[in-house]
Amino acid sequence: MASAEPGKPEMSLARTPMDVASTGELSFARGLWRMSGARASAGNQLTLLVDGPRAFAEMIEAIDMARSEVVLENYIIYADQTGQRFADALADAAARGARVRVLADWIGSRTTRGRFWNGMRQRGVHVRVFGRPGLGRWLGLLPRDHRKQLVVDGRVGVTGGFGIGDPWGQPLPAGSPERPWRDTGVRIEGPAAQDMMRAFERMWRHAGGEPASSEPGGRHAMAVDSAEGGLVGIIEGVPGRLRLERGFHFQAAAALQSIWIANAYFIPTPSELEALVLAAADGVDVRLLVPSRSDHPWVRRLTRSNYRRLRNAGVRIWEWQGAMMHAKTSVVDRRWVRIGSTDINPLGIAINYELDAAICDSAFGEAAAVQYLEDLDRSHEIR
Repeated sequence: MASAEPGKPEMSLARTPMDVASTGELSFARGLWRMSGARASAGNQLTLLVDGPRAFAEMIEAIDMARSEVVLENYIIYADQTGQRFADALADAAARGARVRVLADWIGSRTTRGRFWNGMRQRGVHVRVFGRPGLGRWLGLLPRDHRKQLVVDGRVGVTGGFGIGDPWGQPLPAGSPERPWRDTGVRIEGPAAQDMMRAFERMWRHAGGEPASSEPGGRHAMAVDSAEGGLVGIIEGVPGRLRLERGFHFQAAAALQSIWIANAYFIPTPSELEALVLAAADGVDVRLLVPSRSDHPWVRRLTRSNYRRLRNAGVRIWEWQGAMMHAKTSVVDRRWVRIGSTDINPLGIAINYELDAAICDSAFGEAAAVQYLEDLDRSHEIR
């Protein structure tokens, strides 16, 4: 049974060296568990999703194929063209007999009016909004549910930095100089989707939702003969636990050749800054990609305040030149990849509820590295 507390580990890793295909995968799985409480599963089929239009097409297709259950959890769900597209797809799934649940955050979705939520409820979708203001701790304003995930039938999951709204997915006229926000996600088909489902169930109950009638299916062991598919651990960021910061240090310490980071709101703690500086001093190719313009200009100023120390240590820095760069990714040695909702700043690392996929897979890592280099071609290096 899953714990009622979001992100609480249920059991130890309890793996043997024969459970995974290589020593590298075993080290990844054990390190992930010990640093962040995430259990890794093998045999996951992975698809890199670049920008909202493609990601949303994959998500809508998965919802349209749902047979029994759909859950959508997102910090931002707007009542715009993109939001309505999702609302219609979710309502259609409910009409086919699937159980459909939506969990949004009150601050992230604060411009979304009640009639949008009520419209989904009237069409059979169960909706909850997390973290309404109140008289409790921090007046109910902290922590936030900043997670972003879709899970269909406990089989297919999508996570990344995408909010559900037109800034990510609005189709633009041909020849338009504007582009949707630059973001990155991953589609996961396999046992890790069940871990995403467990994470949703914990957060749903934390938000006052009714428990599921049954828990998601049993764990899939990491098998030696699972040659196809990647090793994935789902990291649940929980307020005060610093799991994602420990995961950050794990990646920085384990990197042998390269650490390439893209982050929308990069305000590292002193220990995170030190980890990158020391990795660069040790000869690791450390690169940072951040926005040149931000929807929160004050964040950009704080990000730039770290440039001098990073550059002096040998870290190379690029600023994205297109529309807002909202991705939250890291690629280590072109093999280990982190994609999710977590920004490298105190809110993301220590205060909010977050969710990231930590992936060990050479083919997926290479695809993520190639995309990173393409992004650098559309960016300006700080010299």
